[in-house]
Amino acid sequence: MATKSAIITGASSGIGQAAAKELAGQGYSVMLAARREDRLAELKQAIEEAGGTAEYLVTDVTSADQMKALAEAAIEHFGRIDVLLNNAGLMPLSFMNKLKLDEWDRMVDVNIKGVLYGIAAVLPQMESQKEGHIINISSVAGHSVTPGSAVYSGTKFAVRAISEGLRQEIDPAMAIRVTIVSPGAVATELVNTITDDDVLNGFKEGPEMEFLQAEDIARAIGYAVQQPAHVDVNEILIRPRQQP
Repeated sequence: MATKSAIITGASSGIGQAAAKELAGQGYSVMLAARREDRLAELKQAIEEAGGTAEYLVTDVTSADQMKALAEAAIEHFGRIDVLLNNAGLMPLSFMNKLKLDEWDRMVDVNIKGVLYGIAAVLPQMESQKEGHIINISSVAGHSVTPGSAVYSGTKFAVRAISEGLRQEIDPAMAIRVTIVSPGAVATELVNTITDDDVLNGFKEGPEMEFLQAEDIARAIGYAVQQPAHVDVNEILIRPRQQP
């Protein structure tokens, strides 16, 4: 049976997990995707215990084939795809002279190619439906560059460029919307991927502030999807009040 449905990548923690609960609370059937099956199973159970509907598929967003399979699974379970939240991302910040090429490659693969593969997986279905909503997670780092963020910022600038290009290419006769969400400092697991001690020490010396919570970003995502079909929230930039 057709129902409102949403695919969420990076759903095993942080913003993805919070967004899954937010959208499930709004009545969306959610297809959860990430690599950690135990986390996905726990989230599915939590959503169902709260009265929602959820399924999951272990997915590596750097695989176009796996992303296509994810979209097919959502259609099989829910009959349609109303929302794609391209949330999976990595943030191993480092100074460029550290030459962390493996980390650069991984960020390009997850943060850029993962977004592209997500779009490719759902766009044919949304065009067939003549409606849908693609939400891509960028970052404050997609608006400005700081020491240590060169490559990460490059990937997040790319997400914004890809999203805006897609928005402009959508046939106006189709009710397909594109939204960029650019969070500032959020208390998530992203910082756990940083291996550059100089960057980590810089965090310790930075200004004290109350970080955003994943639920703060989830509410922003919830706001975007709640708007009437003729309203396209192009971008939401949200940061802690104390963040420069």
